[in-house]
Amino acid sequence: MKPVKGSPTIDRRGFLGVGALTGAAAAAGACRPAPGTGDQTATDAGFRVPAFEFREASVADLQKRMADGELTSRRLTQAYLSRIEAIDGQGPKLRSVIETNPEALDIAGTLDTERQAQGVRGPLHGIPVLVKDNIDTADQMTTTAGSLALEGSIPRQDSHVAQRLREAGAVILGKANLSEWANFRSSRSTSGWSGRGGRCRNPYALDRNPCGSSSGSGVAVSASLCAVAVGTETDGSIVCPSTANGVVGIKPTVGLVSRAGIIPISHTQDTAGPMARTVADAAALLTALAGVDPRDEATAGAGEHRADYTVALDPGSLKGARIGVAREMAGFHPAVDALFEEALAEMKRQGAEIVDPADVPHRKELYDPEYQVLLYEFKADLNTYLVSLGLGARVKTLEEAIAFNEGHRDREMPYFGQEIFLEAQEKGPLTTPEYLEALETCRRLSRKEGLDAVLDEHHLDALVAPTGAPAWMTDLVNGDHFVGGSSTVAAVAGYPSLTVPMGLVFGLPVGISFMGRAWSESRLVGLAFAFEQATHHRQPPGFLPTTELDRQS
Repeated sequence: MKPVKGSPTIDRRGFLGVGALTGAAAAAGACRPAPGTGDQTATDAGFRVPAFEFREASVADLQKRMADGELTSRRLTQAYLSRIEAIDGQGPKLRSVIETNPEALDIAGTLDTERQAQGVRGPLHGIPVLVKDNIDTADQMTTTAGSLALEGSIPRQDSHVAQRLREAGAVILGKANLSEWANFRSSRSTSGWSGRGGRCRNPYALDRNPCGSSSGSGVAVSASLCAVAVGTETDGSIVCPSTANGVVGIKPTVGLVSRAGIIPISHTQDTAGPMARTVADAAALLTALAGVDPRDEATAGAGEHRADYTVALDPGSLKGARIGVAREMAGFHPAVDALFEEALAEMKRQGAEIVDPADVPHRKELYDPEYQVLLYEFKADLNTYLVSLGLGARVKTLEEAIAFNEGHRDREMPYFGQEIFLEAQEKGPLTTPEYLEALETCRRLSRKEGLDAVLDEHHLDALVAPTGAPAWMTDLVNGDHFVGGSSTVAAVAGYPSLTVPMGLVFGLPVGISFMGRAWSESRLVGLAFAFEQATHHRQPPGFLPTTELDRQS
């Protein structure tokens, strides 16, 4: 979730934005070393970062090379493992990967053999993918949400996300760092920090924050440590680290991707989703992830609504589209506003009809009821998840997790506490009138009287708004300095949003978000792809020690 400061003005960006946790300079975790590769090239940052053959390579590029016999999945997987060792645990020390998969090379080799004997399963066959460390994998890796309280915990079965990736032929390369507990522990947290993974760094300027809570997924994709990655969001946790790290992120409709086997915050808002360097790569990954899962009743609608999202990749999708401008979600940063105006002008040049303004009613009335819903659901949902882990788990309840943190304060709470944990623990069951009233308010104001109302009134295909401000300076003393963003309405409604790079501010990337009705992923993918192809704003990071303040773009 995105950063949540002080009070329940939650912006799920890191959290849960609840402070997108970044932080502590703890060790980079259990990343297994691999030998370096490539010619050594000095960067402007003074680090010696290896040249990388697959820098910015798309899924389609990699598949073509494997189809042509120029590349194997095993060699590609080894290359990514080597790059993780070279610049994640050393050099710039991005700390975006908590743990690599000791079986990755063997899995890749098996998929190479299968390719030769039987052909490919689909676009992700042999493609290395990182998953956030709150997504269960029943293998030799642990699933901990970045917390030492779950260190060594191996779930009994794969999450549906991991299962879908394996079925698609992807190589699960490792676990990405995150804001611990998806940034729902403290109102004074630093995004991108976890007890297991330490402080994740923004690859554009290493003293800047990567946002969260899917910090490592965003950083790793941007720095070409993997082909694509999976993040999770409750409110902003995919789209914020995507905008801060210059990548594409899709927060799907809740229920399109199963939540089974994902360490939860909220069953009404949680979802996994793709993070990638291009809209095409994100669409390919979403196609693999989406589907019905008997373990998650919310996915019942996915059977009817899921699609091959790569079919929507039409560069002419903006022509004739009606795009609403959510003006009240902008205005938090003048340089971002200037880029937003340029983006609107470009969409108009591409044939879109711009409806300005098209603001969402009741948007500011959502923050308090959202926070109450999250507190109640976090306690109930986390307790259910922890019990499912069996005998291997150190903690079986939220109460035990709180006690663990107190008992390991020097490692778990060196910079910020667990106020949100304590608030959640005080909440009653999901039959409590306070919870039921807050949930009804959230659903009504975000859906029928919110997004649905404005989309219907203006006959819109989508709403657009700046995703967020440029990355702030990481500050372990004071916590996050979150300026503004646009994730909350779609997050509370459970509706889709997609962010795509919009430009640079002082060398730091910012994105634009496309938001739509439930199950409108295909339309949003098409609109975002058309914008991406018209602008090509994505620029790879330079691993600079700090922002070049004399550079305004």
